[in-house]
Amino acid sequence: MYPGHSLDGPSPSAVSLSSIIAGTVAAIALTITLGLIGTGFGLASVSIWPGAGASPKSFTIGAGLWLIVTQWLSAAVGGYIAGRLRTRWHGLHTDEVFFRDTAHGFVTWALATALVAMVAVGASTLASLAPVPPADVKVTADDLEAARKAAAAFATFTGISLVVGAFIGSVGGALGGRLRDLHP
Repeated sequence: MYPGHSLDGPSPSAVSLSSIIAGTVAAIALTITLGLIGTGFGLASVSIWPGAGASPKSFTIGAGLWLIVTQWLSAAVGGYIAGRLRTRWHGLHTDEVFFRDTAHGFVTWALATALVAMVAVGASTLASLAPVPPADVKVTADDLEAARKAAAAFATFTGISLVVGAFIGSVGGALGGRLRDLHP
């Protein structure tokens, strides 16, 4: 039996939903803000004139790196806020407090990721309702192969970024909880 718990009544929940929601809102808001900043930088780097501005390859690499940095920063901030705002439990072993803070950061990352994914799926669904291109547009096997390779690279880097983002969100929760306990 852990201190602060009894068999007579329900124990307090180990999940602070309000801190998770606060961290999720902060993570999504930062994602939107950094996404808009990245869009502005990206649009400023391209040009309609041949030979001017960023090449398509460097633009793609820059956009990919910006998306990764955005995801990682948002995960860190969301996890930190969730850990810092979580209600402090007294009488628990420090390992349990560390786990709960880490779990709050992870769940914040997971909720923010799920919500952003749902919006992306909705946007993709709406985009699929767009008119079909004219029949005179020719798509070659080389075009399809290039699209397949780009999609595979995008999926791989996105997956790796999400795994690292989950870790960063968890660490953010642990750091936020640690600072909460150091400065009550």
